[in-house]
Amino acid sequence: MQKNLLSALCLSLTMGAFCWTLTVPGALAARESGSAVQPKAASNANTTPTATRPPTAEATVSINSASAQELASVMNGIGLKKAEAIVSYRQQFGPFTELEQLKEVPGIGSALVERNLARLKL
Repeated sequence: MQKNLLSALCLSLTMGAFCWTLTVPGALAARESGSAVQPKAASNANTTPTATRPPTAEATVSINSASAQELASVMNGIGLKKAEAIVSYRQQFGPFTELEQLKEVPGIGSALVERNLARLKL
């Protein structure tokens, strides 16, 4: 009885692995060559990742007049706390005269400013 159960289990595992190999593109070739198979993520040709999506006219925001909520919603990598820091800096030191001045705001670095230049205006 145990031998039959063990045989059935081995057979189902073998068939399962074989069926999996048939459903995953390139799995059989990878299995034969001994390399690991990395499943591909589902792709949708109509979507562009947010990080590489070019900003549109609606996605630009004025750093001299926008609220913290507006800044946080448009800027990449800026949450509400950093957006509030931008507004606070603007209230304390006056309007920005160039976009590069954002680097003077505590918590805002060069990389963050560079990433958002296309989304910002004075």
